[in-house]
Amino acid sequence: MKIGFFDSGLGGLTILKSVARELSEYEYVYYGDTANLPYGDKTEEEIYRLTVEGVRYLYRNDCVLVIIACNTASAETVRRLQVELLPTEYPDRKLLGVIVPTIELLEFSQPTKVALLATKRTIESKKYPRELDSKGNGNVILIEVSTPELVPLIEAGNNDEATRRAISRIEAEAGDSEVVVLGCTHYTQISYSLREYFRETKVIIAQDEVIPKKLESYLFNHPEITSRLTRGEERKIYLTKHRPDYDRLIGQFLGGVYLDKETEIGRDLNSLM
Repeated sequence: MKIGFFDSGLGGLTILKSVARELSEYEYVYYGDTANLPYGDKTEEEIYRLTVEGVRYLYRNDCVLVIIACNTASAETVRRLQVELLPTEYPDRKLLGVIVPTIELLEFSQPTKVALLATKRTIESKKYPRELDSKGNGNVILIEVSTPELVPLIEAGNNDEATRRAISRIEAEAGDSEVVVLGCTHYTQISYSLREYFRETKVIIAQDEVIPKKLESYLFNHPEITSRLTRGEERKIYLTKHRPDYDRLIGQFLGGVYLDKETEIGRDLNSLM
């Protein structure tokens, strides 16, 4: 059985790339709901319905563990899926999000100001501050910065402009923050340039660096899941809608590692189901 990744678009490919690099012995399936991108302008019920469709697809395609790599979907659906969907339809499967593992890094001995860069829908969900409170991270002062404009820029390949706008928003709204959390998988594409700009003045937390270590720890602590995972080199990508420019983006997000030889792209998802 495989590990599945669900995302509203292509941003989660950065998580898949880093996980597959660190945990190369397992097989992976990626589902990108590009036909309904973006999720940020949808209602909670719409996001839940679309995420359920993607999660069911991954389970039907032999995934024992699914990771919701989209922060918007993770904020709105993970707990509900774990309570409502899995016990009734997939009691022997597991599902994880990306927000809780990120929050678990934010433990400081002294009060620390943390800037959260995320989409409008993720900010509105209040998932990050709720999880901070539940984890008892009382020394974190969270400054939420809504930056939905970064996603279309990054998907258009304009990372320089995305970096410029991110820097402008950080300096204007959270200039005295010591830590910046990139709360969208797309934003991992500009983590290096942000570090180059801020250098030692701010710590940049990117989820493509967080999730592999957390997943490795999870698998170590859950041998009942690990024992069911098949070993191999299969990596498959399924998109609900294909566009020619997605080939460039997939190559950009994966760094050319899996494209061509090891990755299959589902140009028409319905024909593959």
